[in-house]
Amino acid sequence: MFEVLVKLGWFFREHKRPYIIALTLLFVLNFIEVIPPKLVGYAIDQMSQGQLTAGRLVAVAAAYGLLIVVTYVFGYTWMYNLYSGSNTLQMTFRSRLMAHFLRMTAPFFERHRTGDLMARATNDLNAVSQTAGFGILTLVDSTTFSATILLTMAVLISWKLTLASLLPLPVIALSVTRYGKWMHERFTLAQGAFGDMNNHVLEAVTGIRVIRAFVQERNAERRFAAAMDDVYRKNIAVAQVDALFEPTIKCLIGVSYLIGLGYGAYLVFKGEITIGELTAFNVYLGMLIWPMLAIGELVNIMQRGNASLDRVNETLACPPDVVDAADPVDVAVPEVIEFRDYSFRYPAATADSLSHITLSLRRGQTLGVVGRTGAGKSTLLKQLLREYPHGHGGRLFINGVPVENIPLERLRGWLGYVPQDAMLFSRSIRDNVRFGRPQASDEEVLSALGLAGFLDELAAMPDGLDTLVGERGVSMSGGQKQRIALARALLVDPEILILDDAMSAVDARTEAHIIASVRRARRGRTTLIATHRLSAVEHADWIVVLDDGRIAEEGSHAQLMAAGGWYRDQYVRQQAEAGIGRGDGE
Repeated sequence: MFEVLVKLGWFFREHKRPYIIALTLLFVLNFIEVIPPKLVGYAIDQMSQGQLTAGRLVAVAAAYGLLIVVTYVFGYTWMYNLYSGSNTLQMTFRSRLMAHFLRMTAPFFERHRTGDLMARATNDLNAVSQTAGFGILTLVDSTTFSATILLTMAVLISWKLTLASLLPLPVIALSVTRYGKWMHERFTLAQGAFGDMNNHVLEAVTGIRVIRAFVQERNAERRFAAAMDDVYRKNIAVAQVDALFEPTIKCLIGVSYLIGLGYGAYLVFKGEITIGELTAFNVYLGMLIWPMLAIGELVNIMQRGNASLDRVNETLACPPDVVDAADPVDVAVPEVIEFRDYSFRYPAATADSLSHITLSLRRGQTLGVVGRTGAGKSTLLKQLLREYPHGHGGRLFINGVPVENIPLERLRGWLGYVPQDAMLFSRSIRDNVRFGRPQASDEEVLSALGLAGFLDELAAMPDGLDTLVGERGVSMSGGQKQRIALARALLVDPEILILDDAMSAVDARTEAHIIASVRRARRGRTTLIATHRLSAVEHADWIVVLDDGRIAEEGSHAQLMAAGGWYRDQYVRQQAEAGIGRGDGE
């Protein structure tokens, strides 16, 4: 049951000061809080014996008042320190999880659903935080406080009466142990179901346009209802166990009351204890109700915290799929990018997505990557991002250095990446463009938007650069999102710009204007462009045509046109379609 506290030992050692203060004051209060019942018993005995004078009554009242003040001050101090520690624990874990997520690459997020990761970063951490706060309180109260009360009852009143009243205690211990095991199992299942439900909500919100386009609202509601019903049933199963703790303990404490009252009256009758002592004993029994209930709460909280901590630690224990080399080689500027007989296979795939790729690109050159859908264009460009471990064969070099030997921070610092599915944040256009350079001026932002062909549309927006793009850019069209994402990459002026079908949502004329602007602005810098529209790469220094992960054709635009292969056929077809489109427009 206390495994969770052992697992959190590193945190308690690092932040021992608030816990030492809190536990010390709690321990002191254990002794202070057993004094009032004794004062009450003393006053009753004095009254029954006719010896309670005004002076003694004032002394008892003054002592009681002083105890109230001390209890208030000590209580505030321990509570502040204890719960500040639990909040610090939650903040520490959230920071670790966020840093861990930022280190992870594509394979990690392919194995873990976003909704479940969110559940671990919220619900599970709340449960762990409860362990370090309320859990510590229940631990102290269920052990030291109850022990203090029992010791006081046994020493100051009657050990025989105390022993008799403790007869139900073994039953309480056995019950809460059994309940705790059930709680751990059921709470783990409930948290998993909550993660599934989170994932359903996330997918429904992000895919709302697709759901509406296919008139799947009712089906989405049914799927969510099924997920919610699963969460409900599993949380009800947790509540069923949770509900057993308090009634069981209260029932057994009631048995202790009956024993104490019956056997206590017998001892009073025999003259072994006084009426005042019996009254004080019953007050102490009343004070034992919370420590006994705390045993149930303790098991409940510790098992929940243990289950949640296991889930959080499981996430934190996942090693990054891509890490820096043991002896990294620093490269100042990427002069030459070279694939040598390079092959790549996705972790879950059974066949290579890239096979025996050999090509070289010098600084300042533009590489065009074309081919049929699924030919491997995006996969080829993403090798520079190092989202996956080293390829299945061959090597990728930059300046003659294997890319896996170059520090990740240095490699990614060279890159500007614009995917087809542009990701925008729920902020203004200005903030989205300045994402890579937060200190950039408005003039620089407008210049980047101009290169991306977005200024005319920006002028039509009432809030200009302050226009909010909505969640994931929901208020923008596909073409607008792509151009804002392009401006974001151009603003950082990267050594290597990767355009992965980044203008598929704009028309050919706008694309031609953007390509011309980018070419002028990026003289001396390397650009890689994957596209279905061949006019976007006809200016490129070198073009490769991929087919099933292999280079089927390569050369300049003129060389490929002269070769008369797939590239020429596709280019002629697209030009003819563009001509027909212009004719229709006229």
